[in-house]
Amino acid sequence: MSTAAVAGRARRTVVARAESLTKAYGSGETRVIALDAVSMAVRHGEFVAIMGPSGSGKSTLMHCLAGLDGASAGQVFIGDTELTRLKDKQLTQLRRDRIGFVFQAFNLLPTLTALENITLPGDVAGRTADRDWLDQVVTAVGLTDRLHHRPTELSGGQQQRVACARALAGKPEIVFADEPTGNLDSRAGAEVLGFLRRSVDDLGQTVVMVTHDPVAAGYADRVLFLADGRIVDELVEPTAATVLDRMQQFDGAGRRS
Repeated sequence: MSTAAVAGRARRTVVARAESLTKAYGSGETRVIALDAVSMAVRHGEFVAIMGPSGSGKSTLMHCLAGLDGASAGQVFIGDTELTRLKDKQLTQLRRDRIGFVFQAFNLLPTLTALENITLPGDVAGRTADRDWLDQVVTAVGLTDRLHHRPTELSGGQQQRVACARALAGKPEIVFADEPTGNLDSRAGAEVLGFLRRSVDDLGQTVVMVTHDPVAAGYADRVLFLADGRIVDELVEPTAATVLDRMQQFDGAGRRS
């Protein structure tokens, strides 16, 4: 990445950040530290992948950043709002109004069409859809001719793209994606990852994705690597090959220790 590009990224607004974030489960001898004083930031218009072995804390980090789980210590912010100070009702409203979610399970309602699933969160909240924005999202997701089909009439990749469009339909400040291609074959996974990439490049979206797949991580602008609840490395402008190489270095270090 050029010096100008690095400087430009540094000037972008911080959308989400953690400061000395710690998450522990249990107490006494059974206490487990899932996150150990993690500090990190995600800037507007950035696609960040979080990787690490099972139990490294990657999903816990995403859940805490998204307000789905509380911190044991430290702070979490969406914009200038400190999540760790919000009550349950305020957290629910923040998640509804400012955050989009994409999970491994599609979570589509089978009785609704693709379009109805996309607009459902806004409809429930009583918000009128921004038609111009919705048209941009629908075009980017590539399902214009499938909007009136129900989930059972769509492939797995198409269903996940509907879920992605639903996450973006409300113009969230940030989208969190937890293993979004975990239930998909490689071709359908590439369709979904391509859409997430375009949502950043063409729509100015900010995306944080948890994944175990080097190919998926290669779509991101940078990759954060977690181990034992800590960020242990970062890779800027990743490719599938460089991510795999970095992961193999970690594996090798673990075998030698």
